[in-house]
Amino acid sequence: MPVPKSEFDELHPCDFYTPAELLEGGRMYTVYEIARLLQGLQPDAEIDPETEEILLDWAIPWIMTNADDLVVAEPRTDEEPGHYGLAE
Repeated sequence: MPVPKSEFDELHPCDFYTPAELLEGGRMYTVYEIARLLQGLQPDAEIDPETEEILLDWAIPWIMTNADDLVVAEPRTDEEPGHYGLAE
C-alpha cells in the first residue's frame, strides 16, 4: 500500500551511475560485482546472501537499462556467471 512521503525522514534523488562512471574500461564484471559497485562496495566485498539478493534486484535492471553501453561475455565454465563490461 502506498504511504505518504511525510512518513520518511529524508528523500534522495533517484540517480544511478552511468556505466562509464561505474566500470573500468578493459575489465569485465559479473552481475554480483556490479551489484556491489552500485552500492559503493568493492567488487569482492563479503556480503551475506540475503543482502546479495537485494543488491541483485538493483543490478539486473541497471544492466538491462544500460545494455546499449555494455558488452557481455559468455561464462568461461558452467560454474561461472557471465561478465559485463563497457562497450568501447
